[in-house]
Amino acid sequence: AVVSTQSTGELQAQGGGEAAEKQARQQEMKNNILTAILDQKARARLNTIAQVKPERAQKVEMMLINMHQRRQIMGQVGESELIKMLEEISKTEPKGTKVNFDRRRVTLDSDSD
Repeated sequence: AVVSTQSTGELQAQGGGEAAEKQARQQEMKNNILTAILDQKARARLNTIAQVKPERAQKVEMMLINMHQRRQIMGQVGESELIKMLEEISKTEPKGTKVNFDRRRVTLDSDSD
């Protein structure tokens, strides 16, 4: 029997490195696909959205990639088509931002007399 000289910590570090490398490859593939299917203005708009609302940008990116894989996108997607997609996504998302003001009455201090 051959005994490995690597400690379990080294093996776990290699596994973590492989996972990070795999994630980097997936990110690169995603960027390549998005660059191929979006024109320059649409890509710039998507990057701007990603800075403000990253979860919405991720939804749009996944939607675009899925459409590309199913061959539903012919040619490049322009800024106007991207805006239409964003409007569709915003219609389906619930309105999550709501501010409630809880106004409480302030009792009068006897010290203020």
